[in-house]
Amino acid sequence: MARRKPTHEGLDVELLELPSELRWREWMGRVEAVIFASPEPVGREALARVVGRACNLDLILDDIRAELVGRPYELVAVAGGWQHRTKKGFADAIRTATGLGTETTPLSKSDSLVLMCIGFYQPITRGELGQFFGKEISRDVIGILRRLGFITAGPRSPTPGAPYTYVTTKAFLTHFGLNTLRDLPDMEALEDAGLLSRDRLLAGDFPIARTNEDDFVDYGALDPPPEEEPWP
Repeated sequence: MARRKPTHEGLDVELLELPSELRWREWMGRVEAVIFASPEPVGREALARVVGRACNLDLILDDIRAELVGRPYELVAVAGGWQHRTKKGFADAIRTATGLGTETTPLSKSDSLVLMCIGFYQPITRGELGQFFGKEISRDVIGILRRLGFITAGPRSPTPGAPYTYVTTKAFLTHFGLNTLRDLPDMEALEDAGLLSRDRLLAGDFPIARTNEDDFVDYGALDPPPEEEPWP
């Protein structure tokens, strides 16, 4: 077999000397290997670097998903990229074998409600959050959500004093299994369907906090937050 011609980066991405079926299998293997090796969701731009110009990434990903049917893990679209995730049905087995998830602390209901409000109404200031809930939102709550990496400072508000706003992050999408913010439930549709009202939200009976044990957050495992602009 003739040697493959490397690209200028040392990787032959076109694989023109391979039969089409073998070329497709090689592209599949590369894409899956890159996703498997990454601790974060991998975006389309990164995946495109390891396949040829004629490669349809969407079809490659579909074929990988198809081959994972019946396996204990799956390929999911999350935070604008793709990531391998263990299926929830195996959470107990993983916890029994490794102890992961046994000493974790979930977000409190109040913290979850604040996070939900930021998710739906971002960019939003702490003052606007206070108006929404009818009471001041403490800096401690904002600090917890920032340390978890779920929110960060957004643009300054065009209101007097130009306070900082808060927006959700890629870590928020990743943790809650969302690909984009468009995957959040539509607020107006929920209200029209009678599933959500401002009164229910303020009463704390809207189930934003995910109750699966594998979604609990270990506060003790968090790194300190990076230096950022002062809070409003």
